[in-house]
Amino acid sequence: MVGQSGRRPDLSVERSLISKGHRLVGGVDEVGRGAWAGPLTVCIAVVDDACTQVPGKLRDSKQLLERLRESIFPAVSNWCATWSIGHATNDECDELGMTAALAIAANRAYKGLPEELRPSALILDGTVNFMDGISQSTNGLSQSISVETLPHADATCASVAAASVLAKVTRDRIMLTLSSLYPGYDLAGCKGYHSRAHVDGLTAYGLTGIHRKSWSYASGYTISGR
Repeated sequence: MVGQSGRRPDLSVERSLISKGHRLVGGVDEVGRGAWAGPLTVCIAVVDDACTQVPGKLRDSKQLLERLRESIFPAVSNWCATWSIGHATNDECDELGMTAALAIAANRAYKGLPEELRPSALILDGTVNFMDGISQSTNGLSQSISVETLPHADATCASVAAASVLAKVTRDRIMLTLSSLYPGYDLAGCKGYHSRAHVDGLTAYGLTGIHRKSWSYASGYTISGR
């Protein structure tokens, strides 16, 4: 699965933003948007001009097998100037909708960064700026953040690819923990997404406290109370 597109992510976009005066640039990616259960997770991976050689096996997380994502996680996390994760719960996804849940998770990720390493420019995978409205405080002054939306940025921009790997591994580990608390739903395998075993679990046991109950799939199942 590695490198299906034939292209390795690089720092071209990040360096362009740094050359325009942004000392720190953050790549942003999410995982869990289409899941039936578990959190929505957003990662911001920050780079600066000291982040030079991109980790050799770094790719968009969707192009990497699970064991390879896990194996490169330490190198990717150490390569970044800093990084942070934010989550929106399944209940927040239900109550607020996906766009608002993405904004909440992204804001939590941004606020989780050390204040002195909060970027003034962000690169988002896709076409929707779900980080609109975020600002940073620098020496008591409010400074708006430049946001670049770029389709397939997770495959072309190293910071976004790093965010995709860090977000995916972090959320997968959460789902592995939840699998022991909610057995019978294939959470260790499907990570909360659709699978035959997940459907079988829903049929046998119903919806749990970690399922997104407003989604159309949920209409055919009862709430288990688990």
